[in-house]
Amino acid sequence: MKNTYITFLLLLSSLAFAQRTATINTDNVLQTMDGFGASDAWRCQFVGKNWPDQKKNTIADLLFSKEVDAQGNPKGIGLSIWRFNLGAGSIEQGETSKVSDQWRRSECFLNADGTYDWSKQEGQRWFLQAAKKRGVEKYLIFTNSPPVHMTNNGLSFATQKNKLNLKEGTIPKFADFLVQSIQGLEKKEGMKFDYVSPINEPQWEWMPNNGDKNSQEGTPATNQEIYDLIKALSDKLKSQKMNTEIVIGEAGQINYLYENVNDENRDNQIDYFFGKGKTNISKLPNVRNTISGHSYFTTWPIDRQVLSRKLIAANVKQKPGLKYWQSEYCILENPGETEIPGGSGGTRDLGMPTALFVARLIHNDVALANAASWQWWTSLTRADYKDGLIYLDDGKSNGGTAPDYVKNDGEFHDSKLLWALGNYSLFVRPGMLRVDVPNQDELASANDVMLTAYKDAANKKLIIVAVNCGTSDQNYKFNLSKGTLKNNELTPYITSESSNLKKAALQKIDTIVIPAKSVVTFVGEFQ
Repeated sequence: MKNTYITFLLLLSSLAFAQRTATINTDNVLQTMDGFGASDAWRCQFVGKNWPDQKKNTIADLLFSKEVDAQGNPKGIGLSIWRFNLGAGSIEQGETSKVSDQWRRSECFLNADGTYDWSKQEGQRWFLQAAKKRGVEKYLIFTNSPPVHMTNNGLSFATQKNKLNLKEGTIPKFADFLVQSIQGLEKKEGMKFDYVSPINEPQWEWMPNNGDKNSQEGTPATNQEIYDLIKALSDKLKSQKMNTEIVIGEAGQINYLYENVNDENRDNQIDYFFGKGKTNISKLPNVRNTISGHSYFTTWPIDRQVLSRKLIAANVKQKPGLKYWQSEYCILENPGETEIPGGSGGTRDLGMPTALFVARLIHNDVALANAASWQWWTSLTRADYKDGLIYLDDGKSNGGTAPDYVKNDGEFHDSKLLWALGNYSLFVRPGMLRVDVPNQDELASANDVMLTAYKDAANKKLIIVAVNCGTSDQNYKFNLSKGTLKNNELTPYITSESSNLKKAALQKIDTIVIPAKSVVTFVGEFQ
């Protein structure tokens, strides 16, 4: 009996540490990556304006830096896309804005008399400069609402269902505001905006949700209204000989991109904007052949996450040259306590459970939906909520929402989520090519090991990102279909409960170890 028991233990041990083989098809290119990003909404406006220089520079390093320390450990996550929230003017309105949370109000460069004041949005402009100084490659400007001087109701959120909150006949004025804002910022800040996204989550009504108040700026819009705006904006960008590209979609939920949801002319956006009809925008000047959506409310359960992302890929594939971006996400679902602390987006979590939940989503958005870009919602949060990469508080609590809470100073904390995003953002740069890692079972690997791979032809680099949601370390042998690595070695950078994107010892390509509950980026150099 004793010998039988020992044999059984040895069998379990061998199964636990059995080596797996993964093939990296380096010559089978699946897509060109456009980068990883996050937005400045809304807390950057106060942190950038009011907080001490040393603290906000450290925060900027965490978000943007591509430098490493003396031991080779990254100082930050090297975001390659920075999203600038172009405000509608609810701050200037104060309490009459009816935006209940002043931290979710925003300034507007455009004054009521038609003049522009480029000294506004000071805190956000500080972060623009910080991003530029640290080498961020791409900049995107987006709106939640037209300027309040142009809206139907004089507010930055809607009071009419399924209608763009914009006065009749003022679409050209709104387009002009976008163009002049881009030009004014570029002149003042000495930089270029690569992309402009003029409409955000048009499927939601953005009507009062607390008496006559709403918690933020926003407007619905029909597909036809979006088309009319894109056409006007395209014409103005062309007339000004600008290179900024229009990106559209920002669908509040990804199924609005590929199916008829409710017959409100705010869905089927892939077909509407890139199909065979007269509303195809792909040939308009300054329009990027890209559709974007937000991953909210489609991540749980896992089979829904997998299926919906396959449907995006299948629909996008039908439109020649079209690309997909996942352009906003934070946790709003309720997957339960077994997945994340608190069971939902509520209550902050600086640890690995939330990081792994999001890392799995990044993998599936990239590998299954073919997202060429993946962008997080808000970079900083002061709330007791899972909506930030960096968390702000007063050192005595887990966050707060009072108007003056950490408005002028406070404590800040990085998160495992920040560093897990860095496993992608720091290493997978714009222009890199995602290559095939075949024969992965999408559903089974979602609770085990998920692999994506990328090559940088110019710098002869191979990047492999592994997400291990399982409870056991896993041993791998990586087989390259073409090419060999220098010394057959890979450098791992590990995010786990005990490591923040830390550089680890070199590993041979045929004896790879992926720790349990970790995200690991392996970097190799082609010979």
